[in-house]
Amino acid sequence: MQASQTGAASGGTRVVIVGGGTAGWMTASALATLMGGAVDIHLVESEEIGIVGVGEATLPHLRAFLERIGADEAAFMAATHATYKLGIQFDGFGCEGQSYIHPFGTYGRPLAGVGFHHFWLRARAEGHAARIDEYSLAVMAAEARRFARPQPDAAQVDSFGYAYQFDATLFGPYLRGIAEPRGVTRTEGRVASVERDAETGDVRALLLADGQRIEGDLFIDCSGFRALLIGDEAWEDWSHWLPCDRAVAVPCRAADAGIEPFTRATAMPAGWRWHIPLRHRVGNGYVYSSAHCSDEEAASALLAAIEGEALAEPRLLRFRAGRRRRSWVGNVVSVGLASGLLEPLESTSIYLIQMAITGLVEHFPGRGIDPIERDAFNREVDYEYDRIRDFLILHYHATERRDSSFWNHVRTMDIPDTLAEKLELWRSAALVPQYRRGLFLEPSWISVLVGQGVLPEGWDVRAELPESGGLAAALRGLHTHIASRVAAMPPHHAALGARAAP
Repeated sequence: MQASQTGAASGGTRVVIVGGGTAGWMTASALATLMGGAVDIHLVESEEIGIVGVGEATLPHLRAFLERIGADEAAFMAATHATYKLGIQFDGFGCEGQSYIHPFGTYGRPLAGVGFHHFWLRARAEGHAARIDEYSLAVMAAEARRFARPQPDAAQVDSFGYAYQFDATLFGPYLRGIAEPRGVTRTEGRVASVERDAETGDVRALLLADGQRIEGDLFIDCSGFRALLIGDEAWEDWSHWLPCDRAVAVPCRAADAGIEPFTRATAMPAGWRWHIPLRHRVGNGYVYSSAHCSDEEAASALLAAIEGEALAEPRLLRFRAGRRRRSWVGNVVSVGLASGLLEPLESTSIYLIQMAITGLVEHFPGRGIDPIERDAFNREVDYEYDRIRDFLILHYHATERRDSSFWNHVRTMDIPDTLAEKLELWRSAALVPQYRRGLFLEPSWISVLVGQGVLPEGWDVRAELPESGGLAAALRGLHTHIASRVAAMPPHHAALGARAAP
């Protein structure tokens, strides 16, 4: 679809976005590009109100978003000091001393409709299989600190995805530079009150602190934790499954050892610590449960663990895991943290923004808001949040750690029935439910389950068909092929230099 370079025609649906930052400017740039003259977009934000700005690690879906709005990758990476990301390395989640990478790619390739992991499980039991990681091009490239952009026509064994690690405080301003030339109007101001229809509860206008009144037809709440427009909608609390409710963050100088093409998540006594390498610095944070660790203890532990000189004082964030019962209520659509919060363990925050924007475009109201379309949007948002919730819980629950009260709690806690059913299916038959849409498909579940030592009792009987020596030879050939492909890739820092904007 061609990007619109002009402002929206008067008379279109008047969309008012409350809040800038990543959520607000992603929404504005997408609607301006994809909806063209059907919308008149007005964004209200206040420089007095800061942004959360720690969503520095992303998923491959962001590449599709940038392409769809016509953004140039090199210019985006230069503007946000971005690096490439091939996956997430988890250290110590299954047990102390254990490490694995959740890659943006698959393991091996299926044979006669049987997933590769079934053959790997059999070969492992027979004693002639390497780590499953060594049959993933993305994992081996990440471990070697190498990167090359994937070829679109590559065979499955050579295919992988990539994402970015970037300075989140610079992403909103970059998108603003795209959105405003395409007709988005920005107003600087703080929302003092909200004018609603007395009968329907719909928002009619925003009243700003300086006296401005901004009317609209559809209002999008991108105001973050404040949830200025959607805040009265009930919150579904998931803190009993995801007890981490605080984070302390601090940037540090980049180490001399080079820039890793992956995000690191390291288990800590009361949660986990992130390490996100950018071109100019490293982002660090400790996500923890306040019931198991004080803010002072968390800040001290983080400062002791960072691998370079701190560039600022630790910044504290408070949150609770969960989502709104409905993300679209009346004529208000919530996007980002106003809609829900899932901790950044798998870098899902920007994906959830993108998912909501996609759903809004697909269900965008024409002549008035259709309750059927609105309900469909809410079901799709709930589906995504619920699936991601279960995947995050898996990282905590599938552990052998017994070294702290936090890990003892998450290891023994009750889990959602939906996750319990997945674990039972995996343990009995090495099966992962197949989904046609949504985030975290079969390879992702396999990476965490195998990586954290949850191995099944059996595998697909069809994996017994190949002769043992032939299977071993095939695995050796695959291992050699991947090793040669990785060796041909340039180091990550060289790939970044080649991708620098002119």
